[in-house]
Amino acid sequence: MAFINALRQRLLSRTFSSHAGPSRWTSPGHQDRPNGYLFNRTPPPPGQSRKWEDWELPCYVTSFLTIVILGVGLNAKPDLTIETWAHQKALEKLAAESSSSSSD
Repeated sequence: MAFINALRQRLLSRTFSSHAGPSRWTSPGHQDRPNGYLFNRTPPPPGQSRKWEDWELPCYVTSFLTIVILGVGLNAKPDLTIETWAHQKALEKLAAESSSSSSD
């Protein structure tokens, strides 16, 4: 019984405590609230452009090429659906019936 009471005390103190100490979800150096800028990055001074990071150019080039390859490849793939196959077979059957009936 003492074990259950101790466990209950420990869980309640962790879950519902309102202490002002360090949280397990943040560490020193993290902001508690956003500063209003995208990705919390302050803009460069006026007249200066932002310097690209090392990962940005390969990421952008790879993303662009992926979109182009998928766009071309998916539009050029053959139509292998069962509906298209059945439609072609029905047209062939109609053409064969009409040619056999016209030759009679």
